Amino acid sequence: MSEWRDMLVGDRMAVDQAFTDRVQGSEFTNQEWGLIMTATELDIENADDPEAARLVADTAAVESIMPELATIRSRSGPMAGGTESGGDPGIVDSIKGALGFSSDDDGVDEEKLAAAEALAQEYADELQQHLEANDAFEAVRKAYVESVER
Repeated sequence: MSEWRDMLVGDRMAVDQAFTDRVQGSEFTNQEWGLIMTATELDIENADDPEAARLVADTAAVESIMPELATIRSRSGPMAGGTESGGDPGIVDSIKGALGFSSDDDGVDEEKLAAAEALAQEYADELQQHLEANDAFEAVRKAYVESVER
């Protein structure tokens, strides 16, 4: 199924450059955005219908990387939304964080998760617009349908 995704590589690079301003205007750093996109799969819904086909961001795995986003943020310091005291976390907190435990985290920040999912979908929408403007979306859609039928 990766054949249709391989068709997107050059277009994704172009959209990545254009989308940089949107990421910088968001609550996420470039490093956080990279992690979000690593956890995001692109998919095409309604691929059988050329009129309704739509590129979507499958963000099901994004929730699993949210603790790592918090870790990145805490390492970045107060200017990037890190620890309020500006100091390094204590040794116990560092060990807990490395093991996936956090003394001050009750779970996933639902607002941040929603923001990550929304930004990923904005990216997918922009990528689809780019593909359509370059008359490439139909070829990608057809390759997707062929890969699903196999």
